[in-house]
Amino acid sequence: MKNLSSETLTMKRIMLAVAFFTALCGNAQKLDIEPKKYGPYVNQLGYNLGESKRFVCYGAPDDTPFKIIDTQSEKVVFTGSLLNYEGWFTDFDPEGSTHEYVIEVEGHGRSVPFLVADHLLELASSKLAYDFFVDARGFADLDTYDMSAVYGGGPTRDGGAYGLETVFEILQYSSNPALYDHWKTEIGDNNVPDLIDLILWHAEFAYRHIDYNGPVKKRHGTLGYEGAARMSYDYWNTLDQLAAVCAAYHSFLKPYLSEEKYQKYRKACLDNWEAYDRHKVVRFWTYSTKWVDRGFQEFNEMGNAYGQSVFRNLFMYWCEKNEENGTPEKFLKWAQSGAADIIANWNFDNPRHMWWIRNAEHITPQALAYFLMLAPEHAPRGTKDKLRAWGLHIRQKSNNFWKYRRHSETEWAHPKTKELGGAPALGGSLFAVAHLLDDSNLRSLARAQTDFVFGVNPVGTHLSNKSEERVAINGYWEGVEKGWPQSHPHGFGELGKVRGTLDGSPLDGQFPIAGHVEKIDGTNEGRDFGKNAYATEGWGISNRGWQATVTFATFDSQELKVYDADHNKEITEVRPGDGISIELKAALNLDRSKRDKGWVVVGIDEGTQKLTLTETGANTGWFRSTFIIPKNVKSDFLQVSYGFLGFEKSLMLNIQH
Repeated sequence: MKNLSSETLTMKRIMLAVAFFTALCGNAQKLDIEPKKYGPYVNQLGYNLGESKRFVCYGAPDDTPFKIIDTQSEKVVFTGSLLNYEGWFTDFDPEGSTHEYVIEVEGHGRSVPFLVADHLLELASSKLAYDFFVDARGFADLDTYDMSAVYGGGPTRDGGAYGLETVFEILQYSSNPALYDHWKTEIGDNNVPDLIDLILWHAEFAYRHIDYNGPVKKRHGTLGYEGAARMSYDYWNTLDQLAAVCAAYHSFLKPYLSEEKYQKYRKACLDNWEAYDRHKVVRFWTYSTKWVDRGFQEFNEMGNAYGQSVFRNLFMYWCEKNEENGTPEKFLKWAQSGAADIIANWNFDNPRHMWWIRNAEHITPQALAYFLMLAPEHAPRGTKDKLRAWGLHIRQKSNNFWKYRRHSETEWAHPKTKELGGAPALGGSLFAVAHLLDDSNLRSLARAQTDFVFGVNPVGTHLSNKSEERVAINGYWEGVEKGWPQSHPHGFGELGKVRGTLDGSPLDGQFPIAGHVEKIDGTNEGRDFGKNAYATEGWGISNRGWQATVTFATFDSQELKVYDADHNKEITEVRPGDGISIELKAALNLDRSKRDKGWVVVGIDEGTQKLTLTETGANTGWFRSTFIIPKNVKSDFLQVSYGFLGFEKSLMLNIQH
C-alpha cells in the first residue's frame, strides 16, 4: 500500500505541473511572455518589374492579411494574404515609379522600404560584381607582383589561379556590354571600359605565371594526382583563363588587345593544353588539409570543379573556329567528352558533386548550360534532359518557405562553414537552366535565391556586412538598410575594404529562424557554432558565384525588336533604301530621371557597326534608334544583335532586292 500511495502522489504532482503549465500558456498575454513575433523579411534592395516577387513573415498564420504601402503617399497599393509564411505580390508592377514601398503584415509590423523598378538587381549589382575583383587583387602592378606574398599565390587575394576570374568577367561583359561601357575610370586607360581593363589585367597575370610552381603563403592543400608529385600552385588553371580571353578576342576584345599579344596567349594554350591535362576531366588531384573536406577530393573548389573542362574546351573551340589555321575539331571533341561525363556521372545525391564543393558547385550546371548557349547544334544528346533533371532536383530540395536548397531531410545547411557557394551562386545556374528550358517556375526560384541574398533569409539581412568603410567608397548597395552582422576585415583575403564583398550566410543553427545572432569580433577559432553564433569570412571564390548570378540574370529580361520606319509593326524583310526602327530592352536604365544610352551591333555587307540607341523616355527601360538600309547594299540579309559569346539577342532580316 505504501508503494501505491507513493505512485499516486507522483501522478498527482505530474497532473498539477501539467495544469500549471497549461494555465501559464493560457495566460501568456497577461504575463507578457507571448512568443516573439517576426516582422516581414523583404528583398531590401527591391524587386524587378515583370518578375516574381515574394517575402517571408515567419510565424504568421496562413491567411494573415498583408498590404503594400507607398511610403510617399501612405496609400495602400496592393493587398494579399500569407500562406506557409510566404506572401507573393508578383502582379504588383508600378511601371515608371521611383517611390519606395513597405509591406505591413497584420500583427507583425512593417518591413524596411524597398523599390520595384526596371532591372533593379542588375543595375544595382553589376558594377559591384566586378569592383570586388578590382579591389581584391594581390598587387595592382604586375611588374612588381610577388607571388609568394599572396595567400594562395593568385591574382585575387586568398585565392589561386582556380579563381577563374577572366572566365566569369568575360561572361559578365558578354551578357550586357553596353552597360559596362559606361564605366571607364577604375583602372588602366580611361578610354577603355573598366571591366575590359580588368579582363586584360587578369589575362596578363595568367600568361606571366603559366609555369609558376614556387612557394605561396599558407594554403589548405596541395595539388596533383594521388601518388604523383605535389604541385605547390595551381598553375594549370592559368590556361583556362587564357582560353576565355582567346575566345573573347574574336567577339569583342580586338579593339583592346593587340594581335601580337593575343597570339602569345593562344600559343601558350596550344603548347601546354594536353601537357596540363586541359583536354580532359580532371579527378582526384586536390589534397585538402581543411577540416571541412580533409583528404583527396574527387572535385573541389580549390583546383578542379566538375564542369570546368567544358568551359575551357568550348572557349578554345570558339577561338580556333575563328582562325584560318585553327584546329577547332579537337577542342569540340574534348568539350563534348566533358559534357558527356557530366551527363553520365553527375550524381545529384552525391554531396561531393553538389553542396560539398560549395563555391565551385555552380560551375557544373552553368558549364553544361553554356554548351547549349554557345554551340547548341554540337551539344551531346541528353544535355537538356540532364539539366531538366537537375532543375527538378533543386526544386524538390528547395520546397520550403525560404526557397533554400536544403542539404538533407535533417540538415538545412552546413553547421560550421559558410554556404556562400549556395544561394548567391545557385541563382545564376537556375537563371541559365530556366532560360534553356523555358521554365518560368525555375526562373522564379532563381529570383528567390537573389531575394535570399538581400534579406529574405533567417537572419533577415543582406549577406554583405554594411561597414562604414565600404559605404564611404561606394562599395555597398544603395538602399539596403541591414547588412550581415559580422565581417573579418583582416582575414586571409583582407576584404574589409573591398567593394561588394559577401561576408556570410546562415549556418544550420540559424534555420528555420535566427532568434538571436551573436556578433563575433575577431577570430572564430574554437567557437561553438550554435544557434547564437556563426562563422563568416568573405572569399574571392564566393564572390565569383554571385558574379555569375548577376550575369545570367539578364536571360529572358532583355529583348530585341525591329520595326518598320514608323515603328508600327515588327518586320522580317526590308528593301534597299528602307528605314527601320530598332528597339532594345536591357539593363541600361542607370539614371531613372533621364534618358540613358545603349547600342546594338548592325551587320551588313560583311561589315559591322555599333548603332547608338536612346531610351524612349526617362525610366522606360526601352532603347530605340533608326537605321537606313544602303541603296547599294549587296547582302541578302541584315543582322542586328546585342551581347556576345552565347548571350546574343540576334535578329536576321531578309533584304529583298
